[in-house]
Amino acid sequence: MRANTGLWWLLSGFFLLMAVVYTVWASVTSPDQAWHTGLEPVGTVALLFACLMSALIAFYVGRVHAAQGGELPEDVLTADIDDGDPELGEFSPWSWWPIVLASSAALGMLGLAVGVWLFPIGLGVFAVAIVGWVYEYYRGYFAR
Repeated sequence: MRANTGLWWLLSGFFLLMAVVYTVWASVTSPDQAWHTGLEPVGTVALLFACLMSALIAFYVGRVHAAQGGELPEDVLTADIDDGDPELGEFSPWSWWPIVLASSAALGMLGLAVGVWLFPIGLGVFAVAIVGWVYEYYRGYFAR
């Protein structure tokens, strides 16, 4: 996390530098106007907000690292790749329910875009898909 904090602070400094360069460049490229009317504020504000957002992430990651009190495996030079390998849980590679769930989302979005009558159909398919996905281990071939 120490490396991540450093990268986010570096990115924040880069955005701040680019905001200054952008503002100066915008005022220099329009010499026929006064300096305050030649500025283009949208790009400057966007770069300043990007600087502030990356500084916020850097501050948060730094505080989390300080609160943990330990080093992550990616910060230790002698760590193996398997040290940072988390337990990902149990998956059902044979399950068809995620595809049904994705098609219900597609039906719902299509209903919002094309015709409102299609949206309740998407909601119905969503209800069936989510119940089927949650309870697929409780019935049928894979029941326990």
